[in-house]
Amino acid sequence: MIDYQTMLLFNIKSGRLAAAVLGLAIGMGAVSGSMAQPANPNGQSTRQADAKRVDAIIAVVNSEVITRNELRDRLLMIQNRLKSQGVALPSQAQLMKQLLERMIVERAQIQMAKEAGLRVEDSALDRTVAHMAEQNKLSLPEFRKQLEKDGIPFARFREDIRNELTMQRLREKEVINKIQITDSEVDNFLASESASPQDQEEVRLAHILIRIPESATPEQIAARRSRAEEVLRIVQSGGDFQQNAAVYSDSGEALKGGEIGWRSKDRLPQLFSDAVKDTKTGEVTPILKSANGFHILKVLEKRQTGPSLPGAASVQQTHARHILIKVNQLVSAEDARRKLLDLKQRMDNKAAKFEDLALLFSNDLSASKGGDLGWIYPGDTVPEFERAMTALQPGEISEPVESPFGFHLIQVVERKTDSVSKERQRMAARQKLRERKIEEATEEWLRQVRDRAYVEYRLEDR
Repeated sequence: MIDYQTMLLFNIKSGRLAAAVLGLAIGMGAVSGSMAQPANPNGQSTRQADAKRVDAIIAVVNSEVITRNELRDRLLMIQNRLKSQGVALPSQAQLMKQLLERMIVERAQIQMAKEAGLRVEDSALDRTVAHMAEQNKLSLPEFRKQLEKDGIPFARFREDIRNELTMQRLREKEVINKIQITDSEVDNFLASESASPQDQEEVRLAHILIRIPESATPEQIAARRSRAEEVLRIVQSGGDFQQNAAVYSDSGEALKGGEIGWRSKDRLPQLFSDAVKDTKTGEVTPILKSANGFHILKVLEKRQTGPSLPGAASVQQTHARHILIKVNQLVSAEDARRKLLDLKQRMDNKAAKFEDLALLFSNDLSASKGGDLGWIYPGDTVPEFERAMTALQPGEISEPVESPFGFHLIQVVERKTDSVSKERQRMAARQKLRERKIEEATEEWLRQVRDRAYVEYRLEDR
């Protein structure tokens, strides 16, 4: 588990992975008013009514079972999350079938983690839950109370988060830590960047994957392609892309409507990057084939973000300082924002200097240096921080800026255009290539996990 106290605001890869786990857990509908259980005509909640029904085994995964009530509980969460995203809901039968497959893959991963001796300690789990409370702008007691109000027992919630973190550790061990980038790959990447220098563009994508089983026969591959072609016809003829992702996609983001969020093109798999280069906002790509299966992408948005570092002979660097106020059980988001506004007003009125206030109030290790972060390259900081910093003129101080680490006041001291060392170019290129490979490698690994698990469906009307 990443230590947020020492991570600062810099864009360390493992931090982004941990943040993704938190985003997934929050996205499950953990703290949402819409999660309240609907009452039946007799005044009982759906959960209470379900508890009176005889539970049944719906699937066996290796040596463990998934019950009908487990599936119904998860179904309710997913339905509410999709509603909150504005996604048209598929039929309950379609959603249950998709969700059951997701639960099978999760259960297989948890079993693998146990066999490998991977376990999330209570202290790490406590830190994660506390951080989630902060992200929802609640104290821990308030967070727990809201969960209970929404019909989610706190003990069960903690174990769900423990499972998410356990699966993340397993993926790091089995996939991420095994990814290797060769010097020749770095050389080719830098040569490609130098041959066609361009401003960095980010795209927000939605994705449908029709996975091909491991060691698939030609007949199986043909059947999966036929299914992909049918899905493409549906979305090209006006079918809701996110709804169809929830129904048909085999990717990890299927139950989020297929959305994978903002990505720079050089951090996408090459297959995706090439496909979306000339695809306009709102358009859908043709079917793309990879070793994992057949993909369909929809470009939701595009935006320019400035020059890319790898391959650039020179780049604009920014010398900046900041004051960070972290949100925790004692300091709410509103308290942090109000505190920074007060500090900014003192600086605007020339009553105090930035570096003096940073020394006194910043919750970051840079406080001892007056908040000085030194010279920052593009891509060094998290996107929220970088966008705000890039918009400032030298000497200007930002309004409070929220990032995963809290709220910041940012001051740009100066800027310069400087040559980029070969070593830094190669380091940045290696990181981008690594991120490009992670998604493909994770999908391939999940396919293997699913195909190698023993699965027995117990109920025909699942």
